[in-house]
Amino acid sequence: MRKTISILSLASLAAPLALMVPAQAEAKGCIRGAVAGGVAGHYAGHHAVVGAVGGCIAARAYYKHKAAQQAAQHPAPPHH
Repeated sequence: MRKTISILSLASLAAPLALMVPAQAEAKGCIRGAVAGGVAGHYAGHHAVVGAVGGCIAARAYYKHKAAQQAAQHPAPPHH
């Protein structure tokens, strides 16, 4: 029962974090990172909120870096 409550509370924490991010790819990264970080933080000493915030930040940075690499590989054609 307690695990179900903590997973639900983690999901409720991830939703507002996702709303702060304007780009869809970054929001997806934030949600994924928040869930993974929250679960890891919960099992590492009941620090789910800290883990969720850290996971969101780390995942946003990862997806932002990944998007920059893709943009560098496939530059947009110049506009006339």
